[in-house]
Amino acid sequence: MTELFQTDYSTDDFLGGLVRLHQPRKGYRVSMDTVHLAATLDPRPGDRLLDVGAGTGGILTCLAGRLGEASRDLVLHGLELQPLHVEFARANAELNGFEDRISYFEGDLAAPPAECTKNSYDHVVTNPPYYEKDTHSVSPQENRALAHADSHLTLSEWIEHCLKMVKPKGYLSLVQKAERLAEILSALQGRAGEIIVYPIWSREGGNAGRVIVRARKGSRTPLVLKRGLVVHTSDGGYTDRAEAIQRHGQKLDIG
Repeated sequence: MTELFQTDYSTDDFLGGLVRLHQPRKGYRVSMDTVHLAATLDPRPGDRLLDVGAGTGGILTCLAGRLGEASRDLVLHGLELQPLHVEFARANAELNGFEDRISYFEGDLAAPPAECTKNSYDHVVTNPPYYEKDTHSVSPQENRALAHADSHLTLSEWIEHCLKMVKPKGYLSLVQKAERLAEILSALQGRAGEIIVYPIWSREGGNAGRVIVRARKGSRTPLVLKRGLVVHTSDGGYTDRAEAIQRHGQKLDIG
């Protein structure tokens, strides 16, 4: 963890203090999208889960925090390309007492390490880079730029490789900018069904800024568009539902 402690970082509370995360002060930091996506996961005992593009470990740490002792019955793996983020993720598992139940591996989704076996996970969860390559200004922080913008994989390729990690009839869940929904659905076409699209609105009356999408590999069940979640009230506070998720670690039922 030498590299981690040479980096300027903060230690922040999530889920009302249920979990804590070390995060670099400059660069990639865990967002509400991470918390919302983690809140949708409802694994069964014995399930194998993989977080692709695990960053600093927000998704699996929040999941284990919410589930408590029940998370011991799961196999929780994270795959991350950037070595510094892997160091943060491992440190965060240790910080929260989850080092015996969450394992992080450094590697490329296009050529995953041996520990992350294809067609072996009941559920793959991912927060892919938000922006298409060369369509927005790149952050001067390299770790943030890589986390937020397509690099060597397009969004469609990212989804395709994620699905390769999922067992037949297993699930893929992701959160992404709403404007990229067409790309997501195109990438899932013919590969997965039972698709749930769950919009996230910042405020009532505006356009949805994010979507959570869940799909089942090999299914042909039709798509369902859900009512979704409004995060903020008109005065800027959290809505009751968002408050329950963000501050009290409650599950977000999108099914």
